[in-house]
Amino acid sequence: MRSGLLQIMIKPTYIKIPEGKSIYFASDNHLGAPTMEASLPREKKFVAWLDEVKTDAAAIFLLGDLFDFWFEYGTVVPKGFVRTLGKLAEISDSGIPIYFFVGNHDLWMNGYFENELNIPVFHKPKEFVFNDTSFYIAHGDGLGPFDKGYKRMKKVFTNPVFKFLFKWLHPDIGMKVAQYLSVKNKLISGEHDATYLGADKEWLIQYSGTKLKEAHRDYFVYGHRHLPMTVDLENDSKYVNLGDWIQYYTYGVFDGKDFELKNFK
Repeated sequence: MRSGLLQIMIKPTYIKIPEGKSIYFASDNHLGAPTMEASLPREKKFVAWLDEVKTDAAAIFLLGDLFDFWFEYGTVVPKGFVRTLGKLAEISDSGIPIYFFVGNHDLWMNGYFENELNIPVFHKPKEFVFNDTSFYIAHGDGLGPFDKGYKRMKKVFTNPVFKFLFKWLHPDIGMKVAQYLSVKNKLISGEHDATYLGADKEWLIQYSGTKLKEAHRDYFVYGHRHLPMTVDLENDSKYVNLGDWIQYYTYGVFDGKDFELKNFK
């Protein structure tokens, strides 16, 4: 672990990886898009992946946008996703910790995962140390000085008045309106160009470089960008984007020594 890690302002969470175990990462499933029926095969594939990795998982990290839209009412759970929620409950109940970082599509989480599934939910980036390797983990939306359009939209979506008014729509109406906007509006859906833009134009790489000047992290791991990539940063640090479960079906695995992006077939 780098000495610079001592400079981190927020105390990291330490996880010891037992021999023969690994940490797994996945992001951007967007279940429910463009329709529930169309996303069902992708959901079944994701559940099959969870079944596979649970055999040697020390922990599982889900980095947001698991759902294309998610809103928690007081007593109503959005219809669908029963296979995913049931599998997450099974894995959590078995003692394997799962960590969830909200994305720009499922940022309206408010206790359901914590109370029903015993899965902690993070709304901001979080530091972890696995064995002696440091990780900076986040979904990636709105970080750094860029992504200004989304930041303006997020202020509206997270405004208490907006959430209060939306909550009082009948769920059938509210869900249909939100799903339509989530799929159709690029500012909400976060559609991305599937082309690597270069380190000088990839704003999450730029953001990671800025954070690296504050303190060393061995890995910066994000979702949001939808394009699987690993990029070398300064001082032996690496930037990783996990890709998605729409086109690439990629995931990350860290065995305590090395981090690797893999494709689930």
